[in-house]
Amino acid sequence: MRRRYTDRGSATVWSVGAIGVLCAVFGVLLGLGQAVVVRHRAAGAADLAALAAADHWAEGTAAACARADRVARAQGARLARCVIVGDVSDVTAASGGGPFGAEVRARAGPAAPARAAPAPDHRGPGSGVGPSREPPSAAP
Repeated sequence: MRRRYTDRGSATVWSVGAIGVLCAVFGVLLGLGQAVVVRHRAAGAADLAALAAADHWAEGTAAACARADRVARAQGARLARCVIVGDVSDVTAASGGGPFGAEVRARAGPAAPARAAPAPDHRGPGSGVGPSREPPSAAP
């Protein structure tokens, strides 16, 4: 008398399938993590390189861009573009390579002068200067 077990070994197949799916998900998460790290490295390098170039704009474009390049390399990135217009620097830093490459652009320079807000009008309605929300009163 022979017994046939139709489910024999099925737990092994399901276990191998589950392990394969978990490995694939883990691989995707590692890839996404690497992409985020590369993007942040490029962003940090671009910001610091733009600040360095803006700090040295008076020495000329070549000197300012050379300083920006040194700063970007110190951050683990490379300078892809450097333009100095007046006292404003515009740089692009690249990090990583292949599918995990990222380029980030940053600008730095002096802050624009703040515009003064208009002074509030405390003269009250109907003073005859500026717009009034109330209709003019009829004088007797």
